[in-house]
Amino acid sequence: MISPPPGFPRSLLGEPWSVRLAYFQRYTVAHPQLIEAKERLVAAIQNSEPNSLVFVFGPTGVGKTTLRLKTEQLLTAELFEQLEQDRGRLAVVSVEAVAPESGSFSWRDYFKRLLQEVDEPLTEYKRELQTGSVSLRSPSRPKPTAGDYRYGVEQALRFRRPAAVMIDEAQHLAKIASGRQLLDQLDVIKSIANRTQTVHVLYGTYDLLAFRNLNGQLSRRSMDVHFPRYRAEFADDRKAFMGVLRSFAQQLPLAEMPDLSSDWEFLYERSIGCVGVLKQWLVRSLSAVLRQGQATLSRRTLESQALSVSQIDKILSEASEGEMRLTDSMEAASRLRERLGLGSHAGNRRAADAATETEPAPPPRARNRPGQRRPVRDIVGNQGGVDAVGV
Repeated sequence: MISPPPGFPRSLLGEPWSVRLAYFQRYTVAHPQLIEAKERLVAAIQNSEPNSLVFVFGPTGVGKTTLRLKTEQLLTAELFEQLEQDRGRLAVVSVEAVAPESGSFSWRDYFKRLLQEVDEPLTEYKRELQTGSVSLRSPSRPKPTAGDYRYGVEQALRFRRPAAVMIDEAQHLAKIASGRQLLDQLDVIKSIANRTQTVHVLYGTYDLLAFRNLNGQLSRRSMDVHFPRYRAEFADDRKAFMGVLRSFAQQLPLAEMPDLSSDWEFLYERSIGCVGVLKQWLVRSLSAVLRQGQATLSRRTLESQALSVSQIDKILSEASEGEMRLTDSMEAASRLRERLGLGSHAGNRRAADAATETEPAPPPRARNRPGQRRPVRDIVGNQGGVDAVGV
């Protein structure tokens, strides 16, 4: 083992194990993939039309929640002066699309949770505008419907004016009842974004790819931000992953810093290059070490806390399938260029058409009936000393 360089506060070594564990749980490493995804996401939010949709894709455990939190912090810092002047405004609004119990996504529950996130008062007394005035429901009136809550959401977003609405676990929107379409689900989000002029950011796994390009209008108003894992086949990704391991090792509040880099292949194997999976694995391992009073983190502890091969194989299969669906193939690009008249095949056809137009077509050949003479002139005059008379 090597001596720990400056990293975590050395005073933590005298704290209870729960305090040391909580410190590492709060720590996040600013690795290249996270920084790039954050920059692209912030640019998409700030530079897009105010009614746009932004899709953030990535494999499970890649760190999308960390990305959301970092983005919220950055937007809050940039809007700090405006928030100080207008105390009713919010920088962002975050809500989770909760998986339904009945198998069909509940918009009523979603709208209610969003109203609670913006600290909307009298949530249970919302009523949709009908006659030009809004009144509180009477005790005998049924609970607010999804339409009542939706109207409340639209009014709240107009008043709070957030830079964006962040929807975590957005792939749960795809859980629909029989007979409905995915486009119907996304039309609700699109309509609210349009009526409130608020960018909506949907975070999800590759299952969220089902919402992409459902129609032309949606494609025009949406942007994609891919948050990928690190790929061991790429040298730059291997280098970045090694940097992540060193950063985590320096922040583990242990008497001796473990040499995680020496076990990088095993750590990559059981995390498939997803920093979120790696972080959760290290948290479990650190908890086991601290409870046992050990001085450092060993390979044996890492093996005992790692996800099983079958679990990792399932995560890798889903990630690989999503990566293939997300990547535009050369064939697709070629087909697009050909349909637009920009491809080589289209150019060859145009050249052939031009040549056909410039070269005159040969006259059609007449067909005679059997036994019928061809229309030719008979020979007349003296040919080679022989008298010939035209017949």
